[in-house]
Amino acid sequence: MLTHIHGAKCIGIDAVEVTVEIDIDRGIGIHLVGLADAAVKESLLRTTTALEALGFRIPGKRIVINLAPADLRKNGSGYDLPIAIGIIAASGQRELPRAGHFLLMGELGLDGSVRPVPGALPIAEMARQAGYEGVILPLDSALEAAEFKDMQVYGVEGLNDVVRILEGREDCHDLLIWNTVRYRKIHRARMAAPRAGAGMDFADIIGQEGAKRGIEIAAAGGHNIIMVGAPGAGKSSLAKALAGILPPMTMEEALVTSKIYSVAGKGSPQDGLIRRRPFRAPHYSASLAAIVGGGGGENILPGEVSLAHGGVLFLDEVGQMPKSVIEALRGPIEDRTVCISRLKSKVEFPASFMLVAASNPCPCGYYGEGDRCTCTPVQRQSYLAKLSGPILDRIDLHVWMHPVPADKIVRAHKAESSKVVAARVLKARIAQKHRFAPDGPASNSEMSNRDIERFCPLSDTCRETLERLMTKMGFSMRAYFRIIRVARTIADLEGADDIRPEHLLEAASYRFLDRRNLLDQLK
Repeated sequence: MLTHIHGAKCIGIDAVEVTVEIDIDRGIGIHLVGLADAAVKESLLRTTTALEALGFRIPGKRIVINLAPADLRKNGSGYDLPIAIGIIAASGQRELPRAGHFLLMGELGLDGSVRPVPGALPIAEMARQAGYEGVILPLDSALEAAEFKDMQVYGVEGLNDVVRILEGREDCHDLLIWNTVRYRKIHRARMAAPRAGAGMDFADIIGQEGAKRGIEIAAAGGHNIIMVGAPGAGKSSLAKALAGILPPMTMEEALVTSKIYSVAGKGSPQDGLIRRRPFRAPHYSASLAAIVGGGGGENILPGEVSLAHGGVLFLDEVGQMPKSVIEALRGPIEDRTVCISRLKSKVEFPASFMLVAASNPCPCGYYGEGDRCTCTPVQRQSYLAKLSGPILDRIDLHVWMHPVPADKIVRAHKAESSKVVAARVLKARIAQKHRFAPDGPASNSEMSNRDIERFCPLSDTCRETLERLMTKMGFSMRAYFRIIRVARTIADLEGADDIRPEHLLEAASYRFLDRRNLLDQLK
């Protein structure tokens, strides 16, 4: 008897359907075909042991299992559940009339328990788009898909639960994820808990008003920023405070970010999507694959640039990072996606993030602080030389920070809180949303050159100001457009309809690391 059970495979952050075909006929042996990797082939032993543990028999005939389409490589342990259900249905041990209405994925334990698998959110989204009644997933995995309330999402803990659902003889509403004890407990805890705030508040950071202004501009327009200064100047504190002034995630941003974490196997068991913007802070010794993403064969996983999608990628001590890793950020910063190619596969992940970098100005860290620097001019030049011109062109704001003097620390007055700053940032983001609606970029930093011509008209006075700046500072063409983007954000923070010369001058003041002036500054 030939039986079809429906599963799925994740490619990037999207899922494609995989049909598990099981045929039982005269002969001997169990045969698995369909470009399966070692983990899938091992599923036969896990599956047969789990079936026997639950009282099912393994037919003493030839069992052929085909994972279609046969030219698509299958990996992972998630096919255990559809293979087991297919054997039960094909051997006639249970009547499962609803088997074709659901998409199943899950790893089996030897006792018949069902363990979580990565990619539950893309799988559930694909099942909804394909018109299935719902999905049957391990309980922890189903929690990731709890947002899809317009379809049936079952969270199961064992193979017997799946059989019970597919038989259709009794009410299985207790297995719907929203009716499970686990979901209710998590939901009550989330509703009762106070809203999580940022780990660092602007009011707790003494001084550094100029750097705070740069951070506010960066948050308002989604711009990349680099902070250069001596140890203890507050670079890391400002980066952490930035996460607390960013606007809330939209539904689309939350869905894409949650899918990335789901595919990476980092989806937390919670009721719904990830709502807080991610803040990723990898160590400066992180490898190229860890930052950009990678893996062997078909098992390609997203890196930090994708895990920071919709949020902040903070690179502390960026001057210590390998130059190859820094240069690999060029594409993701510009294109807001990252394409990872291997011999047998090619995967594209979203990578729209705010880059926040921090670095000392020299190896000893004290250049610019009187006579404390002990480095030679050559050492200073080579230290920041890892930040090439193309990388600096892609960073909109450059901020130099000095340690706060002792008298200001002792006599410090209470600064603005993150809540007050966040309100201004949100107002500027709302203005951008209205300007770019319905199909424009999400923020000023994402404007293309054509968008700049359309949404950022310059007066004759502004053009003359820009021309003088370009001639004097030697800015590149990319820096020219980034100055206009930052100026547009500064105007949005002030509520101005048009860009004015003072906005351009302030935006240009954040370009001090551009190559023509860098060597002179470090001598």
